[in-house]
Amino acid sequence: MSINVLLVEDDELLTKRVESHFAQTEFHITVDNTGARTLEHVQEHAQKGTPFMMAIIDIVLPATDGLQLAKELNTLTDLGVIMLSSRDSQADRIAGLAQGADDYVCKPVDLLELELRMRALYKRLAGARNEDESEEFIEYADFKLHPDNRTLINPNGDEARLTEAEHKVLICLIANAGKATSRAKISEDIGQPDWSPSDRTVDVLIGRLRKKLGDEKDQKRIVTVRGKGYMLST
Repeated sequence: MSINVLLVEDDELLTKRVESHFAQTEFHITVDNTGARTLEHVQEHAQKGTPFMMAIIDIVLPATDGLQLAKELNTLTDLGVIMLSSRDSQADRIAGLAQGADDYVCKPVDLLELELRMRALYKRLAGARNEDESEEFIEYADFKLHPDNRTLINPNGDEARLTEAEHKVLICLIANAGKATSRAKISEDIGQPDWSPSDRTVDVLIGRLRKKLGDEKDQKRIVTVRGKGYMLST
């Protein structure tokens, strides 16, 4: 079995290291050095019957903005997205998550860490695309969440795919329904245990969830509890 992965990265040394590391694995790496033809690459491989499962995108690219590219892939495809960056990790992590990235890896890249993150993401994506998956939903108030493929159905019947981080936040809020959940607790549940008051990652994810839940100004399903965190309303 071959798992097709698109690496959008202009660092030639890093691309060679990635290709060499994954040469003996089931991951087949295709390199796009500029980001200029990423969407074309995705479409071409889909038409040939060899679709990409995920894309690994550097934030800084010579021909396009990596964050904008991640947003386009999140909107137009069902690819998993891992962002790479050598810049400030907190600011870029927030920006990447805000555009719908599933995961984030800082440079210099530890190839074993990257592989483990890719395997974890592949496992989630493969489960989401499995036709034999369970049809059971987690229901809370007026929305439904499919735990296998991370599909959220809001009260209007609109479906939205959650990123892994968004899914973890919502599961955390459901598990603590009826009481405020602190930002520190949510941050720990999404795999970022070193939360600080200046870290806005959780707030960004809450904002994205509110949009996907169809929250309105006067009717929010995720309520901010001042000084304590966030809570799901009924």
